[in-house]
Parts: sequence; structure tokens; C-alpha cells
Amino acid sequence: MAKEDQKEKKFSRRDFLKTTGVATGGIIGGSLLGGSVGMNLNSVMPAQEEETSQTEETGGEETGGNENPGRMFFHNDADFETISQAMERIFPEDDLGPGAIKLGVPYFLDMQLAGAYGNNTKEYMQAPFYEGETTQGYQSRLTRAELFTLGIKALNTESQNDFDNDFSSIEDGQKDEILTKFQDGDADLGIPRAAGKPEDFFRLLRSATLQGAYADPLYRGNRGMEGWKMKNFPGHQHAYIQQIDTDSFQEIEPQSLYGGK
Repeated sequence: MAKEDQKEKKFSRRDFLKTTGVATGGIIGGSLLGGSVGMNLNSVMPAQEEETSQTEETGGEETGGNENPGRMFFHNDADFETISQAMERIFPEDDLGPGAIKLGVPYFLDMQLAGAYGNNTKEYMQAPFYEGETTQGYQSRLTRAELFTLGIKALNTESQNDFDNDFSSIEDGQKDEILTKFQDGDADLGIPRAAGKPEDFFRLLRSATLQGAYADPLYRGNRGMEGWKMKNFPGHQHAYIQQIDTDSFQEIEPQSLYGGK
């Protein structure tokens, strides 16, 4: 076999294995984090291009996520900035480590809203619709993508009414006041409460923020596994043979589904 043919065969097999690895990760983790990875497999970059992009963005260190991996759901920069600032107030940067923005959490949400999670694909969404009890969880006729779209608009409306500026431009303390109104159900989404409640939007926003901070970097949050490092969480290790007989706490370098450290 000619050298060129051997080289082509080698890289084709490598690309296939790389893509298959990503698909496996989607099957394992998709059900826990909204299941949107599967629908995005066709948009995964070729293995060589992906590795080059990651290396350039992280200064030579593969961390499982780019500084700006591109957006799938948020096509409006102002909307993306609004939700990014809201997530940062829920998970702010402090002495312990980075906040939501540096962890790439807004990109995690962007990917989720573009997939099955945002479209409520795996849930029963047919009429009749009634305002559910607090114990019944999310009952809206709106998809999560629709509720987030309304919520972002409402964040800016409430901010303009109270502080004469968009949400992303007000002070941190003022942002907290606006978010508290949503948490307490005192904000106005501009729709009947039976269709969607502000506290539902806040609950989803808080949940998505925490998920994005601690999910595997495969899902575009937890950049550099910094969320795991703050918790001393080992991530996805192949085995614990070296630590299993040890009585004391063992700090382990986290491992991502990407295979990077």
C-alpha cells in the first residue's frame, strides 16, 4: 500500500474514533443535562480542526472548550450579554475561582436551548394547560427556549422601569434586586401567569447556571474544568486503583470526556 494511502486511512480511522467518542459522551451525559448533544453531532468540527482551535484559544493547553465556541441559539449579542450578566450574578467570580462567564456557562445554556432541552422534545406539551401546584414543577405551555426569550426581554423591561437602563448596564446590586423580583414572582413576563411565571424563569436560569458550571466541558461550560477544581471533583476517571486502599482524602487531577486534563 502506498504511503499516501496509509496516511489517509490512518487519519480517517482516527477521525472516526474521535467522532464516535463524542457521540458516546452525548449518550452518557445527554439525559442528565437536557439531551441536546445528540442533535449537534453533525456540527462537530473535524478532529484535527477542533484540536487546533482549542490549542490556539487556550495558549497550547487543551481544556475542553474555547473562549468563544460560537453560538447556536442566541443570535442577538444584546440578549446573550443580558443572560450572561444574569448568570454571573447567580455564580459570581470570587476568591475561590471564576464566575459563570469565565467558566463559559452562557455557552452551555446556548447549546442546551438549541437542542432537546430548549424545545422540551422529551416532554408532554399538549393541552389542556392549567396553572400547576408548586409541587408539580414546570407546567407552562411554553418551551424553555420561549420562556428564556421572554425572560430576557422582561429582565431588560424591569431594569428600564426601575433603573432607566438595560439589565447588562446597571450595577451589580441593582441586578440582584431585579433577579430577586423574578425569584419572588414579582416581575412581569408580559403574559398570563398560567402561561408562564417569572419564578419559573428564575428557577430554570439558576438550575442552568449551576449545571453549566459543573457539567463536563464537553457541554461547553466548566471551562478548563475550573468548576470541578473548586470542588476537588475528579471528573471522569478511568479507574481509582491507585487511591482505593487509601484512607486519607486524595486530590486527583480532573479528567474530562474530552480526555484532557
